[in-house]
Amino acid sequence: MKLPSYLLVLLAAGMMAAGCAGKPGTEQVTVASSRADCIGVAPMKCLLIRFPGESDWQFWYDGIEGFTYEPGYEYKLKIRREQRENPAADQSSLRLVLVKELSKEQKTSEGLPPSADNYND
Repeated sequence: MKLPSYLLVLLAAGMMAAGCAGKPGTEQVTVASSRADCIGVAPMKCLLIRFPGESDWQFWYDGIEGFTYEPGYEYKLKIRREQRENPAADQSSLRLVLVKELSKEQKTSEGLPPSADNYND
C-alpha cells in the first residue's frame, strides 16, 4: 500500500517531534528586573521569567539553580530544564539549572504584572 506524500511528511514530522521530546538541551530565558508577589504554600516573592516565543512573564516559584538574582537587573540566561526526581506535592516537577549568564542589564523590565516590585532608581 502506497501512502500519499503528505501523510509521509506528517508521519516523519511526528516521529522527529517525539524523538526530540525530553532530550536534554539548553535554552535562553529572560529574568525580569523585579520579582512579584505570589502564593505558594505561603505568600512569597516569585521570579518573573519569559521563555523564548512567549510574550507574558511567568511566575517561577523555585529559584534557578546556580543563579543569584539581584533586583533592578534584567538577565538573559542560558539554562537547562531538568526533570526533578520525586518532587514534593507542592513542588514543580521541573527545575531550571543555570548554564551561563549571557547578560545583566540595569533596567526596568517592560510588561510586568501589577504585583511586581518597583525598583525604579
